[in-house]
Amino acid sequence: MSTIFPRVGKKSLGYNVTQVEAFLAAARRAYDQPDHPDARHDEIDGDTGAVESVDGIAAGDEIDAETLGAPPRAADGTEAIHASVAHKDEGEATRTGLTLTAEGIRHTAFSMHKDGYSPELVDAALERLEDAFAARERDQATRAGGEQAWMIEAEGTAAVLVARLSRAPGHRFTRTSVLAVGYRRVDVDRLANKLVRYFQDGRELTVDDVRTAVFRPERGGYREAQVDLVLDSVVDVMLAVR
Repeated sequence: MSTIFPRVGKKSLGYNVTQVEAFLAAARRAYDQPDHPDARHDEIDGDTGAVESVDGIAAGDEIDAETLGAPPRAADGTEAIHASVAHKDEGEATRTGLTLTAEGIRHTAFSMHKDGYSPELVDAALERLEDAFAARERDQATRAGGEQAWMIEAEGTAAVLVARLSRAPGHRFTRTSVLAVGYRRVDVDRLANKLVRYFQDGRELTVDDVRTAVFRPERGGYREAQVDLVLDSVVDVMLAVR
């Protein structure tokens, strides 16, 4: 079992341990051991000289060395079941890990159970892993097609996004019916204005600003799925041009 993430305690709810472990196994397969003939197996962290790995990226700077080196807690009956299921899930993850992408990581979700992993730390790790996978995908794409082709594609996507986000306030996305709840239009429009200034004027805005954006609900608001899809594309472009 992983020692990267602390548990929340037996009486609190955290992320399902077996699901997180299966995800990490898939991430290791896709990132630490890529099966691409031109993939680099010797990516080095310039500060530490250590080989970059999924566990290292996931741990970030938030978990100290003592925690990382701590032995797994003794397994009681429940822990033994978790360990067995996680082992089975890791086998499946090994076979499917190569399909994991930055976009897939962005949409990863875990169920909750008692004594699970800390949601706050796991969420932070997912963001770091998404960044790392995006950087690797860019590296692979630019080596295959060239940096200029990559940037042209990103700029084309950005132009489409700006056209959408520049529509009249209140009309940037399809609205739900007056009986259904969607994202509050004024909240989404406010972020849309910031994004247009980011793309057109180079105004400061971070990926985390987009990732953590929260919109209040309202009847007749913007359709959530449509807004989420556009914001996913925004994150893709922001990561691509870093």
